[in-house]
Amino acid sequence: MRLPLPSAAASAAVATTAAVAAALAVLPGPALAAETPATSSFTIADPRIKESSGLAASRIHPGVYWTHNDSDDGPFIYAVDSATGRTVARVTLKGIGKPRDVEAISLGPDGQLYVGDIGDNRGGTWDHVWIYRFPEPKQLGDVTVEATQFTVKYADGARNAESLMVHPVTGRVYIASKDENKGGLYEGPAELSTGDTNVFQRVADVPWVTDGAFSPDGTRLTLRGYFTARTYPWKDGLPVGEGERVDAPWQGQAESVTYTPDGSTLMFGAEGEGSRVIAIPVAAAASASPQPGSPPGASSMTEPTVGFGKGALVLAGGLILVLGAKRLLRRRGN
Repeated sequence: MRLPLPSAAASAAVATTAAVAAALAVLPGPALAAETPATSSFTIADPRIKESSGLAASRIHPGVYWTHNDSDDGPFIYAVDSATGRTVARVTLKGIGKPRDVEAISLGPDGQLYVGDIGDNRGGTWDHVWIYRFPEPKQLGDVTVEATQFTVKYADGARNAESLMVHPVTGRVYIASKDENKGGLYEGPAELSTGDTNVFQRVADVPWVTDGAFSPDGTRLTLRGYFTARTYPWKDGLPVGEGERVDAPWQGQAESVTYTPDGSTLMFGAEGEGSRVIAIPVAAAASASPQPGSPPGASSMTEPTVGFGKGALVLAGGLILVLGAKRLLRRRGN
């Protein structure tokens, strides 16, 4: 969820965006392997999708990806055909309250889509958030479905989050909080309950995260932020080590990631009207080995993925401006 920036910060952000675009124009992009329609990059054509904040690959409709806006839209989930970029279904959820800040979507092994209404850009002021669940429609088309709503709290207090991942084997739900200092990976109950509040327990430290996804076989977890991403081996319900750096594309308001159903490709998405979903083959994604000397469970996202030099300096400056604007906004909001 994006909040209005003060005028000075907005001007700086605009200037930084222009500088980033100029710097990246001269930098080489990642080489992509041959693509099939289900694993190729595409542009979201639907003008209603202006803040695509989550991404999940359909298992029953080849080449189709589920997404949603993160705020000010309504209880809507969109199915986008990657072959054309066009919306082929809009699902309206009923039986739930008014969505507040929808940030993530993930497909579980039960064939149901899990939607995370988990954003809280006020730094953790809401004492609970929600998860909505509904079966993936077997037929594509505009439809209204009954969804199940789950109330969620964190064992160590309220916080902002933008990442929800359902493990494709166990069906367990995980949420990664978003924090500029140190976020956390939270594990939900073995089964979500509608009769009680579902308390999520912190199980690991994670870096700044805007989305995450498990590989289809459940052996890897990829977490992305604005400037980079890392893939971690997954063992016994935990990410292992420092992971491997992924050459995630620069996308500005980088908000989403998912695997293709065959696990061969990572799909990276972003906010904005006409936003681009970029395919990165998994074989080319792992480009760095774990960093030695770091404490267990404390991953680093300090490596820019577009290379060092001019691009890295611009990205670092952009991060400083964004964080400064967020702090200023919090002070004005108090």
